[in-house]
Amino acid sequence: MKVTVIGFWHGYPESGEATSGYLLEHENFKVLLDCGSGVLSKLQRYCSIDDIDAVVLSHYHGDHKADLSPFQYARIINANRNGQKVATVYGHQDDEQEFSKLSFLHVVKAVAFHDQAPLKVGPFQFTFQKTDHPVPCYAMKIQLEGKTLVYTADSRYIKELESFASHCDVLISECSGYAEDNVAEFGHMNSVDAGKLAAAANAKTLVLSHLPHYGKHELLRNEASSIYSGNIHIAKTGLVLEL
Repeated sequence: MKVTVIGFWHGYPESGEATSGYLLEHENFKVLLDCGSGVLSKLQRYCSIDDIDAVVLSHYHGDHKADLSPFQYARIINANRNGQKVATVYGHQDDEQEFSKLSFLHVVKAVAFHDQAPLKVGPFQFTFQKTDHPVPCYAMKIQLEGKTLVYTADSRYIKELESFASHCDVLISECSGYAEDNVAEFGHMNSVDAGKLAAAANAKTLVLSHLPHYGKHELLRNEASSIYSGNIHIAKTGLVLEL
């Protein structure tokens, strides 16, 4: 299982970069975890838009979904030219109006997920945990050949994430603020929260993502490491993790 960070910014993309988006690959199967603003442009450094088999959306805020519409248009444009295969977009049905927008003509179909049963996406097994965020949002656990990746998506700290991420190989945790920032009231975690979660889950590696637009990001690592003693990465475009 290979994971490449495509975008990592909170809320909006910095110049030339992207908000939440992660490319998950195994052999020839490719999945996008979230598709935020700027993701589609950055993705093409690593693969063709046509190569994406599936997109899994944690929730429908713009910094996680904004580039889905360009993705849909790209698929229809390329389908008319070269017979594009159908892509699948997975999303929750807590908001039926938003879910109804995921499918597009004959090139993108929508499939609902929920947190009551696992979901098979190509070679990957996904399970979901509802988070605590102002809109319905789901963390994702992805398993393949004995390896486990957990992506928190957006959430304030909740105990349920500790067991959900237990003993994962890689934990991609949102980190929307520094230790002194009270981001929980907005449904987010700060650096201390992310470190606490990684320690409680006994995660092997922590990736801090969904990063703030101010301060020095290296301080986030220092603050998380005051609680978590494992390996910590600061998300950046093109960061690759092999599980």
